[in-house]
Amino acid sequence: MRALPSFIAFTGVDCVDLLPGMQHLSRHFAIEWGVLVDDARDELLFADPDVRAKLLEAPGLRYAAHVCGEQAGLIANDPARARIDLARFQRLQVNHGFSGSSPEQIENSIRFGRAQTIRTMLQTLDAFPGDARLDWLYDTSFGTGKTPESWPRIPAKGPFCGFSGGIRAENVAAVLDAIAAPEDGQFWIDMESGVRTDGRFDLAKCEAVCRAVFG
Repeated sequence: MRALPSFIAFTGVDCVDLLPGMQHLSRHFAIEWGVLVDDARDELLFADPDVRAKLLEAPGLRYAAHVCGEQAGLIANDPARARIDLARFQRLQVNHGFSGSSPEQIENSIRFGRAQTIRTMLQTLDAFPGDARLDWLYDTSFGTGKTPESWPRIPAKGPFCGFSGGIRAENVAAVLDAIAAPEDGQFWIDMESGVRTDGRFDLAKCEAVCRAVFG
């Protein structure tokens, strides 16, 4: 029997008009909504502070801040200088680079998250690390929609692990089969490009993924 994820993370929420649909889906499926944060980027993919504030005011939704750009670099390398409001987010993903994290960057990210009373996530490019003080997302795609040739195994005892990379409604069942998580294993799956249409966040695609996974 295929193991199911603890929840699905849909990353790239970009508009407050989506809120009623997000709340509807969250009443029926286990979902974390990912908000990409980089105020230096004037792109739809990155919700601006006003949009973020309105999203976070809505009840019944679980959010993760996917922090990119300068603030992500500061969190990982000079956390005392980081200035970012993470109130009402439940998790923090620090997207500080494309080549993994050094031991110092891991420590800095964990400590910053704890100071914000928030759970930290970092990306890994290979096997899942054993450090359970934070959550780990396997991601070699970085939003490009490329599916990896293989997926790392979930450690029998260790951190909470996630999988990302080209996942969408059409292939999510095959991806879950390839992940081959143990029946008692806990994990999540994350997607960004697979739930966008013409550059916009697409709730219909989110629902299709949920139904393909949870029925």
